[in-house]
Amino acid sequence: MKKALTKTDFNFPGQKSVYHGKVRDVYNINDDVLVMVATDRISAFDVVLPEGIPYKGQMLNQIAAKFLDATTDICPNWKLATPDPMVTVGVMCQGFPVEMIVRGYLCGSAWRAYKSGVREICGVKLPEGMRENERFPEPIVTPTTKAEIGEHDADISKEEILAKGLATPEEYELLEKYTLALFKRGTEIAAERGLILVDTKYEFGKHGGKIYLMDEIHTPDSSRYFYSEGYEERFAKGEPQKQLSKEFVREWLMENDFQGKAGQKVPEMTPAIVDGISERYIELYEHITGEKFEKGDTDNLLSRIEKNVTEYLNK
Repeated sequence: MKKALTKTDFNFPGQKSVYHGKVRDVYNINDDVLVMVATDRISAFDVVLPEGIPYKGQMLNQIAAKFLDATTDICPNWKLATPDPMVTVGVMCQGFPVEMIVRGYLCGSAWRAYKSGVREICGVKLPEGMRENERFPEPIVTPTTKAEIGEHDADISKEEILAKGLATPEEYELLEKYTLALFKRGTEIAAERGLILVDTKYEFGKHGGKIYLMDEIHTPDSSRYFYSEGYEERFAKGEPQKQLSKEFVREWLMENDFQGKAGQKVPEMTPAIVDGISERYIELYEHITGEKFEKGDTDNLLSRIEKNVTEYLNK
């Protein structure tokens, strides 16, 4: 039976502390190195759902590792090694308290806001007369604050970021430059796979006075993809796009009256629902990477991770 990893409580050599995020558990080793475990937890509407999704952590970790390796010429990133299929070890950075979101198309929360009459997002003015899933003339950067667990990310403009001192003008200029260059590279790689990179988010931090790309990159948890084939026809007819992202989970929740609001209850996640989500993630992985997904052994996930990480740290 496939098992999902939803909780970790390791004690690695040199461990100072651990932070349990919505999906990742991050271990601080000697205030120098981070061990990031991609669990099988899944979140939507800023809520961690009650069931884990087998292989999800492995897939996200491996996709992120591939894209981190594929973008080192654009900007430095935090990754040092992936000692286990579900783990990345990297340099410890002081994170900027904002997420750099970049959008190539009008959809998701931006479309919901636009449809309700909003014509400016994060200080970026939007043209009149746009339709759902329409491509922007140029990609736009729409940052959000980094929310604490249980809170919602909030839109923030470049001007507000600078006014609040969350980044200096020079830092912000570099963050935006890296964001657009990474999105361009992600768009090119996606196109080779018959996909459109619709929108994504990047997180950055500083290490030794230098800005590094942190966390995941171009995964289906942090990004939305459309299939290129049929995009124009569907758009012309006003039909929903065929997409590769976590949006299908959000749609299932919305169909069952859950959007993370007070008093709402997460619908039952039956084994069939969980398996279905897992299979969709495998489909995402194979399309995004162009490689077949090799399922890791799920029998002794905790002991496997502990062994692999400890061996790496003791090198």
